[in-house]
Amino acid sequence: MKAIKVLAITIGVIVLLIALLAVSGLGGSLFFKGFIAYNKPAGDFDPSTAVSPPDYSLEASWAALPAMSDPADLVPQGIVVAAQGEQPVDVFFIHPTGFLTSGSWNSPMDKDSGTEENTQWMMANQASAFNGCCNIYAPRYREANIFAYFGDAAVRDRVLGLAFEDVKRSFEYYLAHYNQGKPFIIAGHSQGSHQAKRLLREVIDSSELHRRMIAAYMIGSIVIPVSPSWFDSLSHIGPCASAEELHCVVQWDTMPEDAPPLERPKPSLCTNPLSWQVNEQRVAARFNEGAVAPLGLLNTAIGNSPDLPTQQRFEALEAPVPAKTWAQCKDGTLYVDRRQGIEFEAVANDGMGTFHALDYALFYMNIHNNAKLRSSQFLAGNSESR
Repeated sequence: MKAIKVLAITIGVIVLLIALLAVSGLGGSLFFKGFIAYNKPAGDFDPSTAVSPPDYSLEASWAALPAMSDPADLVPQGIVVAAQGEQPVDVFFIHPTGFLTSGSWNSPMDKDSGTEENTQWMMANQASAFNGCCNIYAPRYREANIFAYFGDAAVRDRVLGLAFEDVKRSFEYYLAHYNQGKPFIIAGHSQGSHQAKRLLREVIDSSELHRRMIAAYMIGSIVIPVSPSWFDSLSHIGPCASAEELHCVVQWDTMPEDAPPLERPKPSLCTNPLSWQVNEQRVAARFNEGAVAPLGLLNTAIGNSPDLPTQQRFEALEAPVPAKTWAQCKDGTLYVDRRQGIEFEAVANDGMGTFHALDYALFYMNIHNNAKLRSSQFLAGNSESR
């Protein structure tokens, strides 16, 4: 119970910042502006002050690799999968923001830090959902500081741009040295999905790679939506309209029932992960194949706090909880049952009305099984491109 309360505070801080950005009234408050001004990294963004880019020939530059023992290897209790490295399909997973302290605009990639533990948390609770269809490759990268999202969009995009340089190089290294021509899935969450948007547009859609991309799970895009205008900029990749469609994108942002829709600069794709369709039909909880309670703690070192690790280990996921919640897309936002029970209350009761940190957890087995289904469809030869 104590661990759950600590996790509740942790997730609450992160989601509070995200929610404040999404809700214009709060985002414009003097308190919020003062908090950001006091805690954001000092000075203007200057890419020359960033640490050296990671060398992706080194195992240490990856958060997950098939040949490496890492938290992405985990599976929920009772689920059996082939060993990592034995699958005919890969997933390239881009983790979300875990860098919350104010030392720099981009992560210094300190292995002995709370930020690094947050990355491990993301491997355990998000990337592992693809351990069943795919060999998991997840780069460490000079991710953008959470404070990059709270201010001028041009500055945000420059900070994200430096992070994208790493993501792109890691993907190119993966293709050249690991992929060996296999089909692949792109997946991410939050900042990871923002990086995936650019990767799809600049690298995959514009090359023959779109033919080998089974699907992209670009979940939790929240403040940078996966919009119709973004799809219009692509030639070959569109929204997934069914559970078996290939070469396409799924996306959702989770909110409790009766909460107002997330405010965004543009409309957003909302895929219902219980039906894998893009409509506003409510899908019953019996189609939820299993939620998995988040394992471990996220670190709350935020702003001027020291970025210290807690020396935690990520060792075992709980068994899936079937029929956890119904789901319904409305106005580009995915709504679910507000009542999630004690095993999920740490991330559900954030006080701001968003379930951003439950985007994977509530639909873990639906993601796990759908990735297997789409992979099987591709391998069976049903892989015609758009």
